[in-house]
Amino acid sequence: MPFLRTDHWRCAIVHAPLAEVVEAASLNGFPITTLPDIGDHCFLADPFGFWRDGKLYVFAEAFDYRNPTGTIEVLIYDGTGRLLSRETVLQESWHLSYPFVFAHEGEVYMLPEASASGRLSLYRAKSFPREWERVEAFDFPEAAIDATPFQYAGRWWMFWTPAGSKDERQSLLNISVADTLMGPWKNLGLFLNDRAGARPGGTPVLVDGKIFLPTQDCRGTYGRGTRLLEIEGLERGLPKVTPGLSISIPASLRKRYPDGMHTLSAAGQVTLIDVKKIGIGPRRDLLNLKRRIFGA
Repeated sequence: MPFLRTDHWRCAIVHAPLAEVVEAASLNGFPITTLPDIGDHCFLADPFGFWRDGKLYVFAEAFDYRNPTGTIEVLIYDGTGRLLSRETVLQESWHLSYPFVFAHEGEVYMLPEASASGRLSLYRAKSFPREWERVEAFDFPEAAIDATPFQYAGRWWMFWTPAGSKDERQSLLNISVADTLMGPWKNLGLFLNDRAGARPGGTPVLVDGKIFLPTQDCRGTYGRGTRLLEIEGLERGLPKVTPGLSISIPASLRKRYPDGMHTLSAAGQVTLIDVKKIGIGPRRDLLNLKRRIFGA
C-alpha cells in the first residue's frame, strides 16, 4: 500500500438478489443496510452470506492495522435486518479473508483465502456458524487467491488467481475443474490477464441461462471497482471468458466511500458488497513501524 495512504473498507447489505442487480447493471435504487464500523484503523471486508432458520449469517474478513493478520467473523441478522451478534469464528496463524461460504450435500463449507499458508484449505462447519474444521480430503494443488467454486453441468469449477507477484495477484484468472468438490482438481490454465477485472470478487450467478462472475478492477488502486465476466462453455468442458459490464459503487454510499468496491456476493434475496475510502495520513505507517520495532 502506498505511503501515507490507507484503505478503509465498509460492508453493506443490498436488499435485492444478485441476479436482479446484474440485470439492472446497477446497485442504485435498492435499499442498503451498512454493517457496523468496527473501530479506528479496523474494518470488515469480503462479505459472504448464508441463510438459516430465517437468519442471515454474514461472514467477512476482520482486519486491524495494528495486527494485520485477517480473521473471519460472522455477523448474525434477523429477518428484519436487525444485528443480533458478531464474533470471530475462524482464526489461524496466517492471514484469512474472502470467506466463501456454501452448502453441499447437507454440509456447510467455507473456502477462505489463505495463500500465506502455502495452500488452499476447505473448512466444514462442525457447529454452524461458530466451529469449523479443515477438510483434509480436499485436494487442490495450488495456493489459490480468492478461490471461487461453482457447481455446474455435473462438475465443480474453481475460478482463482495465482499467488504470484503483486501485479499477477491483481490481474490473472485461472480456472480448474473436478468431478467432485474434494477433487482431484485439474488446472485448465490461465484464461484472462487483465487488471481491469480478472481476480474473482464474489459469487457466480446465473441470469437468463448465462453465467456471470464478479471480478475486481484493480487499475490505479486495489479493489477500485467490480466488473462482470461472462463464462461460457462449461457444459462442453471448454471455458470461454468474456469481459462484461462494470457495477459501480451505489450512489447512496459514494460520497462516504468513493474509492473502491471489490465484492458482489449473493445470499438469497440480498446481495453483499464492500466499499472503500482511502485515508490520507501517517497513522498506518506509524502502526507498522511500532510493530516492527516493538513487536506489537
